[in-house]
Amino acid sequence: MEHSNSSINVEALRTSSEILRALAHPLRMKILHFIDQNEKINVNKIYNTLGLEQSITSQHLRILRNAGLVYTNRDKKFIYYQVNYEKLDSIVKYIQKFMDEEKEILKDS
Repeated sequence: MEHSNSSINVEALRTSSEILRALAHPLRMKILHFIDQNEKINVNKIYNTLGLEQSITSQHLRILRNAGLVYTNRDKKFIYYQVNYEKLDSIVKYIQKFMDEEKEILKDS
C-alpha cells in the first residue's frame, strides 16, 4: 500500500468514529427513525411509545446528541429532539465518496 505525504487528522478520525458508532447501534437507529417520523418530539414520548426505559433512552439520546445527529430544544420543562438532517446528509455523502474511491482502487488493481 502506498503512503501519501498527508498526515492523519486525529480529531477528524475521532469525530468520524463517534458518529459511526452512534449510527451503528440498532436501538439508536430506531430512536432516530422515530424522531424523524415525528419531526420534533420529547423524550417522554420517545421512551413511552417505543417501550423503553427512561434511563436507556436518555443514554442513547446523549450519544446521538454528542455525535451531532440530533438537536435539542427546551420548552419549559420538556426537551424536544429533532434530527440534524444536514449532518446526516453530509455523512452519507462522505461515505458514498469513500465507497466510490474504494471501487476505483479495486478496479485499478
